[in-house]
Order: sequence, then structure tokens, then C-alpha cells
Amino acid sequence: MNFDWIAFWTSVSVFYAAGGPLLHIAVIIGISVVIRIVLQFVIRRVVDRIVNGVKKKQNAEDTIALMNSPLAAVRIVQRTRTLGSVLSSVLTAIVAIMAILLIVTEIDANLTGAFSLITAALGAGLGFGAQNIVKDILNGLFMVGEDQLGVGDVVDLGAATGVVEYVGVRVTQVRDVNGTLWFVRNGEILRVGNMSQGWARVIIDLAIPYDTDLDEVQKRMLETANGLAADSKWRSRILEKPEIWGLESISAEALVIRLVMKTRSGSKDDVARELRIRLKRALDDLGIKLPKLNSIVLTGPEGATSVTGARPPKTKPIVVPPSEGMKASTRKAASRRAANDG
Repeated sequence: MNFDWIAFWTSVSVFYAAGGPLLHIAVIIGISVVIRIVLQFVIRRVVDRIVNGVKKKQNAEDTIALMNSPLAAVRIVQRTRTLGSVLSSVLTAIVAIMAILLIVTEIDANLTGAFSLITAALGAGLGFGAQNIVKDILNGLFMVGEDQLGVGDVVDLGAATGVVEYVGVRVTQVRDVNGTLWFVRNGEILRVGNMSQGWARVIIDLAIPYDTDLDEVQKRMLETANGLAADSKWRSRILEKPEIWGLESISAEALVIRLVMKTRSGSKDDVARELRIRLKRALDDLGIKLPKLNSIVLTGPEGATSVTGARPPKTKPIVVPPSEGMKASTRKAASRRAANDG
């Protein structure tokens, strides 16, 4: 038995037309809620399908396991989830605005014109304030659309540095290393330094005594770094062979040798710590003790006045000749003061 959809919608239309304004408002609210639920469900399904598809393609059971997969897979997951959250917020705002307009029209059709005038007046009066909100929304959409950042990225936004926990329509939430959650307006983000995209580079500047055998130290440093890169625990985090970039600086106190290593973006700090530990042990085996580097840092007003050129030059006071009407005693006192100052 086939269901007669035409008869069903005809009955619904007749029932809606026979009802009063309260019924119409209730129907509008109900339809708005249903539309929002359905569209939210569609967005979640699309996001989950993309994420699960990437995990299945990379043969990974969870998102953390994707860190060992190519970076593009991780970026797709993060970007998809971020876009899903932003679209959900935009969808809620649009459905709410449409429902309010329909309810106002249902209460009184003439209110629509008045509502338009009020909206225009408010828009003109709050133009300068609302432009910041529009700027926040547009900047947030562009950041997500251009893949500048995503949930889980380690970023430097200028105002805050840490892990992105949420990207909204107007605000991005970043938690720093101390656990503080920063709420940064998208419109105030002028630059984004993303430390989770592509690769990272560990840079070790090692200062050794001036009279040390430079070639021997460089050879031992490179052997130590290559040993780390060949270690089964660390080789998956290191992308290229380590390199000695040579003598970075030279002074009477020390020689500074630079060692670099290209790693995965999320493994830079761990690799750097392990490399420092192994370099320390290697230097101990060579019997090399790092020199004491003493430096003077000028701080505060005292330090500022010690900088060359900060102090004004010393000058002798200018002697002003006394006027004719000055008494003889005053002239003598002035002459004595000038002589003493000179």
C-alpha cells in the first residue's frame, strides 16, 4: 500500500491555515529545530566519514596513530573537524535569525517593515562596533579555509602561543604550556606561526673551549646525532640525516658549533632533549668541560644610563653678566660663584 503524500501535505496545509498565530509560531519553532538537528546530523556524518576514510586509508585506528602517517592525512582530519565546528555555529545563527523573522512576520505583517527600519537604524548606529564582529567572523573563516590552523595545532598567534583547542566563528581558544586557556578574537590575529605543519628543525649550538680540537668534536657530535637517528625508538621521528653546519661563532671564551636535525613537527622538542643528553655524555667521554660564558645584561634605569651616549656631556655653566643696577656685594657674590663653578 502506497502512502499518499499529496493528501498528507494537503491535510497539513488545511490544518495550518485553520490554526491561529500561536499554532503558526509553534510550527515555525518546531520546523526550525528539526532543520537544525537534521543539518547538524548531516555535518557530523560528513565530518565522521572524511575522518574515518582517512584513518582507514592510512590503516590507523585512532587520530593519534595518524602522527606516524604522512602529514597530509593529519591535516585533513584537523581541518575537517575545525570546518565542521565552524559550519555548525554558522548554521545555528542562520536558522535562529530566519525563525525570528518568520515569527515576527506571523505576529504582525506590518512589523516586518518596522523591524527593517529598526535594523537599519541599529546597523547605522552600531556600525563601528559591528565591524569588529564581522571582521572576526570573516578572518576566522579565511583562517580555516586556507588551512592556517586547526584543532590540535601548536601555533604562535602573537597574543598567545600553545595548542589550538577550539576554532569558533569569532574566537579561537589556545591553551599554553602553563595550562592557561586564551580566548583570542579572530580579527586580532595578524599572523599565524603554525609549528604543526610540514617539518621542524632541531638546532643545537654547542659552545666548547677555545683550545679544543675542533675536528674531533665535530666528528663526535655528528656520530652522536647519527646514532640517535639510527635508533629504532627515534628514527621514525627524524626525517633526514643530521648535519654539522660548522663554526657558528668564535670568541676568546669559546667556539660555538651548530648541529641541525630535521624532524617531524610534533617531535622536535623530544628529539632535541634526547640529543642534548647524548651530546653531554659524548663530551664527558672526550673529557671536555663547557666554558663559563659570562655576559653583562643592562636592565632597569641604571643599566639604561650606562649605555654609551645615554649620558649628556658635561659643560661649564654660562656666566651671565650682572646688570648695572645690581649692588656691588651682589656682583662680588656672583663672581665668586662663577669662579667656583669654573
